[in-house]
Amino acid sequence: MKKTGATLARFALEQIGVRMTFGIPGVHNTELYDELGSSEHITPILVTHECGAAFMADAVSRTSASIGTLLIVPAAGVTHAASGIGEAYLAGIPMLVISGGIHSQSPYRYQLHEMDQHALIAPLTKGTFLIESHEQVIPTIYQAYRLAMDGEPGPVFLDLPYNISNFLGTVPDMPAFTGLPAPVAVDLAAVQQAAVLLSEAKQAGLFVGWGAVDCQNELVELAELLNAPVATTLQGLSAFPGEHPLHTGMGFGAYSVPAGEQAFAKCDTLLAIGTRFAEIPTGSFSMQVPQNLIHLDINPAVFNANYPARVCLAGDAKEIMPALLQAVKALSPQPSSQPMAQIIGQAKAGYRKEWLAHNSGGRINPAHFFQALRQQLKSDSLVVADDGNHTYLTAELMPILAARGFISPTDFNAMGYCVPAVIGAKLANPDKTVIGIVGDGALLMTGLELLTAVRHQLGVVLFVFNDGELSQIAQAQEIPYNRKTCSQLQEIDLAALSKTVGAHYLVLEQATAVGSVIEEALRLAAQSVTVLVDVQIDYSKRTRFTQGVVKATLKRFSTQDKLRIIGRAILRKVTG
Repeated sequence: MKKTGATLARFALEQIGVRMTFGIPGVHNTELYDELGSSEHITPILVTHECGAAFMADAVSRTSASIGTLLIVPAAGVTHAASGIGEAYLAGIPMLVISGGIHSQSPYRYQLHEMDQHALIAPLTKGTFLIESHEQVIPTIYQAYRLAMDGEPGPVFLDLPYNISNFLGTVPDMPAFTGLPAPVAVDLAAVQQAAVLLSEAKQAGLFVGWGAVDCQNELVELAELLNAPVATTLQGLSAFPGEHPLHTGMGFGAYSVPAGEQAFAKCDTLLAIGTRFAEIPTGSFSMQVPQNLIHLDINPAVFNANYPARVCLAGDAKEIMPALLQAVKALSPQPSSQPMAQIIGQAKAGYRKEWLAHNSGGRINPAHFFQALRQQLKSDSLVVADDGNHTYLTAELMPILAARGFISPTDFNAMGYCVPAVIGAKLANPDKTVIGIVGDGALLMTGLELLTAVRHQLGVVLFVFNDGELSQIAQAQEIPYNRKTCSQLQEIDLAALSKTVGAHYLVLEQATAVGSVIEEALRLAAQSVTVLVDVQIDYSKRTRFTQGVVKATLKRFSTQDKLRIIGRAILRKVTG
């Protein structure tokens, strides 16, 4: 049969369950866009910038069963999308990146967009593929999808040349997709060894990341069986229900909220699931991990990288956790007699009281805001945060209740994530409430993607924490330098921006109006209206995370550098 490469690509994408693509059409992929325009299963979504497209695709993968898919032009489309691809790569999020390619049989050099895309994108992907014939289109897309989903997930890049996509070629058949590889068998001996350590622990603890996000039921049962406190990474905030009495919050130790510091003080055995022990979740590597570390991860390369493990469990937590839970139950453990739920509850209440009592000087107290937001959001709502001070405020003050109910940039740490990710999450979950928490600096990067939300009548709410600074770095500058260089922003008229993109504008500037403004924003969103809420936030009180990381980082400096930094800070405080 004779088919264009675009027809073959459409068929393959429909077979693997792609529901939407994100990108901007160009001369190299117009045929594929035309094919998708006729598809009954796939909707191509036009964006304002390919970076936003990548963040949207990332959010689709994080919050649904469909793989996020980019459909972009070569060269500039790839470089524009690179931040979102890198974010997915370091976070272990599957993604298909399909780029148009130059005419691979042309006798001419220096074609439009001609460059080595594969060398450029290779470090940010699990693999790259150049499709060289019509016969390769369907099998290569299937192969790329399997690679993206197998083991630790991640983005995969496909280059579909113009002459294959747009022109007819002969193929013997159009094979159906036959499914993903079977999961790796569980190492039952290692599971038993881990179970013994947990059952014999004086005080066990759980530390869970995104890799455990689909194991909430097993995690809750195991934590209750062991009377074990449960801390999460930033990315894993939704891996354990935030309202559970054994949930402490993000991280544990001096950089965490008091519940995490107190509950893990006597922890002698730690089960860590789906985490690399990277810089953010460990408080700049200040986390104190006990010698009895059981590390479960789908990627064996993370074992013993930063903390030595007594037992390593390689594989998918969805496969291993049920076996581990049953093994621990069979040993009839005698849990610690510490009143763990009471310790955690009192510490949380004290921290919340401390925040609510803070004088915000006429601006919006973050604790008041998040308390009202949590009260009004449904338990299955999706919360998207950008990168910045508001990220850690959300982590410390906003309990996340549903699995996959919170997404945010993490190790790659790209600002500009929130607005596009809110759009991707809502497109993938049209029946759920989706809200975003974004700083004014991050909004400036991708805020025009609100046009995409308005075009599709998505009904999302963007709460813009507006303080006129890049506050996370500004606070980091203020302590050692006593000045802020290049971290103070030009004022932006958010009402005018809202009008420009067609969103509804609300301003939240009085503490007494917190509940009513949030209520109005959610009411409008339920009517498919995109809403931007200008939150005049108070950042004068620092998060525990910020304070802890500053101290932890300083401790790692040499004595000479410590004296230099401290001396300069004191001098500038005195002299102004």
